[in-house]
Amino acid sequence: MKEIPTGTAYAFWVGIGASLAVAYGMVFGGETFSVVKVLLMIGLVGCIVGLKAVS
Repeated sequence: MKEIPTGTAYAFWVGIGASLAVAYGMVFGGETFSVVKVLLMIGLVGCIVGLKAVS
């Protein structure tokens, strides 16, 4: 957080945490696997990378 704004850092960690939680649930927790879910998680991570790029 020393090099990026607090809001961007928060979005980064929340987005990564949510994506990892869903991925973990799909692999180990019985969460149904869906291509749409995977694409949305990739989009979420892509948006977070975009926030870092424009900061």
